[in-house]
Amino acid sequence: MDDVDLDLRERLPGDLPKLFPDDGAERSLSVALPPGDVVWPDPGYPQRQLVRRPAFWVSDDPVTGELWSRLRAEHPRSGLWPVLLDESDQPWAAGQVAPEPVAEIGNYAPAAFMYEVWSDFAEQAGAEDFEDLAPFGRHCPGPAAPGTPLDDPDAAADRHARALSARGLSLGLVAVERGADALAAIGWQGALNHNEWTAPLAAVVRGWEERFGARVVGLGFNTLELSVAAPPVTTRHAVQVAAEHWAFCPDILFQGPGTLAGYAEEIRGKTWWSFWWD
Repeated sequence: MDDVDLDLRERLPGDLPKLFPDDGAERSLSVALPPGDVVWPDPGYPQRQLVRRPAFWVSDDPVTGELWSRLRAEHPRSGLWPVLLDESDQPWAAGQVAPEPVAEIGNYAPAAFMYEVWSDFAEQAGAEDFEDLAPFGRHCPGPAAPGTPLDDPDAAADRHARALSARGLSLGLVAVERGADALAAIGWQGALNHNEWTAPLAAVVRGWEERFGARVVGLGFNTLELSVAAPPVTTRHAVQVAAEHWAFCPDILFQGPGTLAGYAEEIRGKTWWSFWWD
């Protein structure tokens, strides 16, 4: 009888089962959640394949980094990836989100995405524009080699979550197998002015998870926060990683240091990456 009671007590509470196609079968959660509710996709985006279930769950109030860490540790059992949500520009509870099928992410190759962005820029840019992309210029270098781990990816993610939570961020829970997929599943559109679809960007983040121990920790209206356990530590490596970042988010250069070399110095050895799209 005690085992049955424990099982009932640990099942996904409230409307969380609705986030899963199978209603959360075999999923459980032992961490107590603050008040919150599920958020349904905005039906006003007909160009997206509408998902007939909520996109994510969001807390009513800001949460601590410690809660994020506990939920991150429970992800293998719960299937819910935690994300700290910045509501300073737009309340996530408003539901202005357009989820894309997570299955679409696997159709994109990060290298192909990078080469396509570089090629499109080369067709429109003048000779002086390529000076900012030195030493590569017109020639896309392709994805960088993996980094050498400086920390455990989970420990790095927990540390960054504690830092971000000081901003007073809400908690989001997304039903995905890995953090990168949350970008598509949650219906985030922060890079809409750069790329119409989110799935290719999620594919890039998947690659960073594998090569740099990156983890999705926070999302804003047009921002993305990643922890990084294996960042580039040499100038040469950092410049090639910077090239990937530029293809992923051109604004990091145009609204930042202005050159790949300058940006590379900013991320060399850094255990978190922050992106912002205009």
